[in-house]
Amino acid sequence: MDERYDDAWLKAILERTLRIAVVGVSANPVRPSYYVARYLALKGYEIFPVNPGHAGSELFGREVHASLSDIRAEVDMVDIFRRSEHVGPIVDEALAAFPALETIWMQIGVVNEAAAERARARGVDVVMNRCPKIEYQRLFGELRMGGFATGIISSKL
Repeated sequence: MDERYDDAWLKAILERTLRIAVVGVSANPVRPSYYVARYLALKGYEIFPVNPGHAGSELFGREVHASLSDIRAEVDMVDIFRRSEHVGPIVDEALAAFPALETIWMQIGVVNEAAAERARARGVDVVMNRCPKIEYQRLFGELRMGGFATGIISSKL
């Protein structure tokens, strides 16, 4: 599935978002879930790490939660680093835990149309098969700082 999203819409999501729960975050600094969450924290987003295997420890100056239901604050976005087949219950938990949730974001390679439809039916924006770190860098001009000026990111040679 190749989702197409309007750049202005993606940028608006990243501009309005303040608090992000990152589901499936790793404590290993070479894992994408770690460095994406760290990058977002460095950009000023309040990160709520979620991983039952690391619950009670600390990442990015925040306690790691076992589940979304354990977060005692409202979040604007849930960023999901789990395989597509595991997304359904995560989205359902997010919708139950956060009445004001604005965005479900599924990472590169993660697509679950049924879960996306449930979120959209609740008025929640859904982004699938994209990375907020890459989109932030692309939409806010940071790729050009690294010598890339194409505006297109691809792992294809």
